[in-house]
Formats: sequence, structure tokens, C-alpha cells
Amino acid sequence: MRELRPKDWLDLNRLLFSNTWNQNIQRFRSDFVYKGLGDSRWLLQTTLMRLGGNFHELERSLLRNFKKYAMRSPVKHESEWNWLAVAQHHGLPTRLLDWTYSPYVALHFATDNLDQYDRDGVIWGVNYVEVHRKLPRRLRAVLECERSNAFTAEMLDRVSPTLADLERLSRRDFGMFFEPPSLDDRIVNQFALFSLMSSPAAKMHEWLSRQESALVYRIIIPSELKWEARDKLDQANITERVLFPGLDGLSQWLRRHYTPKNVVIEQPRIDSADHEPRRRNRRVDEQPRLKRSA
Repeated sequence: MRELRPKDWLDLNRLLFSNTWNQNIQRFRSDFVYKGLGDSRWLLQTTLMRLGGNFHELERSLLRNFKKYAMRSPVKHESEWNWLAVAQHHGLPTRLLDWTYSPYVALHFATDNLDQYDRDGVIWGVNYVEVHRKLPRRLRAVLECERSNAFTAEMLDRVSPTLADLERLSRRDFGMFFEPPSLDDRIVNQFALFSLMSSPAAKMHEWLSRQESALVYRIIIPSELKWEARDKLDQANITERVLFPGLDGLSQWLRRHYTPKNVVIEQPRIDSADHEPRRRNRRVDEQPRLKRSA
């Protein structure tokens, strides 16, 4: 897997927006999606995996009980894919990972926690268009029919109404991406989509590592570059106030924005994946994700 390490802010921008030219339409339209993490050692581990134990056997029970107790929360057409998106959005452990179409949103999640500025961050870039060319034929046919690069819940319902149906489409593991419904401004502002593997136990980073090098890369954000990247993202209005609309996001942004550079703090934070505050001394294999996003 390719790992790229920028020298400075300009080099970082060059890497973030590389491979975005679309020759067919003569426009800069990227086929990549992005996920930012504050620690480059963290893997693409789902919240379901972080439960530990026989987590893959708990997936159906988690989703079944979420549906049962959330009945007053309307979910369009009762689609299992919409239920899964709502559950992930509200912190239920699922096999989903949050990604974003925006490299700057991914960079936000790689630099939003001041308590991680002593270590390198990372942005994963994945060519989701090429990922979908590896899908089972029935799934590829839906995308081709819709002339779409990513799935919606309605598109998935045609071929695979449930997660169990998805697993039966192929004996080999495969990865895919789908766009959640616009549940709230947070999903919209984060330019978000989800990835998932066909099996709850399959690890996306391992599957990606077996693919050709043009499909995936990692940009390592040097720890010494984080402050400059963070300040320039704030100037560009890529902040918690925008990505997490509401008083919680506003307060988180102000707290981080006004923290002196020479002050080391233990800072709980909003996480777009599982809403769990991140704190110092978390083990490497317990990291949160990007989920919504990224």
C-alpha cells in the first residue's frame, strides 16, 4: 500500500487533490473518498469490531433491538439499509465505516484532537469507483442501470434487501460504499458516505491491502504539520461548528480554537462515528473511526 508523506502545507494540498482529473468529462471530479484519523497507527476498524468477543454474531441482535426500541423514529420505507444508516449515525456498533468525499473534511478528523498532536495522523484515500468494479455482477448491474458510482439504500434494496442477502451474493469478501439518506445537516455538511464489507468479520484495511496499488493510498500527516493544517482549516471554515451543527459542535470548536498552543489537555470530543469522547491513553487497537463520516 502506498504511503505518502508531505513536506509542508503546499505539498499536502497537492497530495490531497492528486488523481482528481477526469479525462472523460474534462473536469476535476475525483473517484476517491477519504477518511481521516488522528493516529497513523490506527486501522480501519469498525465500531462492531471494537465490541470484542464474538462481535460478528451480535450484529443481528444489535440491529433488531435498535429497530424495536426506536420505532417512534421514522425510517423511510423500513429499509434495513436506512435502519443501518440511522443506527450508525446515532452510535450503534455496526459494520459500517464513515468516509467523506471531501479531503478537507478528512483532514479535519485527522487534526481535530489536540491531545493527538504528538503523533502523526493519516488520511486514507480509496478509489471507490474501482472498488465497485470488483463487486458481484448483480450489484454492478444496479450501478450501471442507474449510471451511478455509489449506492443508495433504495438501490441496494433491489438486489440485497438485508445484510444476510448481501453475504450470499459471493463466497469471497468484497467491499462497497453507499450514501446514507440526508438524516440531518451533519451528514450533509460532512459530505458523507459509508463503507462496509460483505462480512461483519472482514477487515477493510486487510482487504484493501490485497488490491492493486492504484486503488488505495495513505497520506501520513506529520505531527509537526498538524498545527498549521488545523489553523488553515479553521480559516477555511472547516470546523466542528460547521460539521456538527448545533451548540455541542459550536462549544467544541470554541474550546479547541482558544486552547493555547503550549497547553496540553485531555479533551473529550464529538466523534462522527460513534459519539464516544476520545481521551489520551486509549490503546492503538481501540481507536475511534471517521465513520460520518471522516
